[in-house]
Amino acid sequence: MRDILIAEDNALLAKGICTALKSERYRVRHVADGAAALAAIAEQRPDVLVLDIMMPNTDGITVCRTIRRTDAHLPILMLTARGLDSQKVEGLSAGADDYLTKPFSIAELIARIAALLRRALLAAPTGADVFAFGSSTVDASTLTITASDGTSQRILPRELGFLRLFAENPGKVFTRDDLLDRFWGVSYYGTTRTLDQRLALLRKKLGADASCIAAVHGIGYRYVPVS
Repeated sequence: MRDILIAEDNALLAKGICTALKSERYRVRHVADGAAALAAIAEQRPDVLVLDIMMPNTDGITVCRTIRRTDAHLPILMLTARGLDSQKVEGLSAGADDYLTKPFSIAELIARIAALLRRALLAAPTGADVFAFGSSTVDASTLTITASDGTSQRILPRELGFLRLFAENPGKVFTRDDLLDRFWGVSYYGTTRTLDQRLALLRKKLGADASCIAAVHGIGYRYVPVS
């Protein structure tokens, strides 16, 4: 049974989420602040963490950054406030895999959790899987990307998926809808802005190789290998 940890200080909302997830046959744990979330993860690593940004004691951004120092694989779905794009960007920059803006439907939350579980399974490392991206080297087994100058950065499972897809299809144009279907699932309800934000963050990690992910105006993205 998959274990979902809910870190949410709104008791009524948390109760509704927990009830719905239990009806979907998930094992559910609930904590109401960031410090308790970190303690619960240390006790038993969940399969997915649903993490509210605004929580007492330790906020969700700090929790996310703390987790990512030691665990690049844990799927994290962050809950953000309506109209605060800065929260979305900050959450993704901290290492969240996805976000959901309040208020949201429980059906969408369940669909996003299921999509995160599927992607985690597909992105699970299988031995020494190393490939080139531009002038950088990607190691899927450690979720790291190493630039030509030897500096390394951690990447997220979904970012690994992007890099692998592009590297295996040089020059091919992927539409935004195609990428959303592949990495967020066909049940995704959001806009293409989520994709653009995620790829913008990935480009920052690529540094000198950022131009290898080229935007195709009005269509999507393609991989342009270094010459």
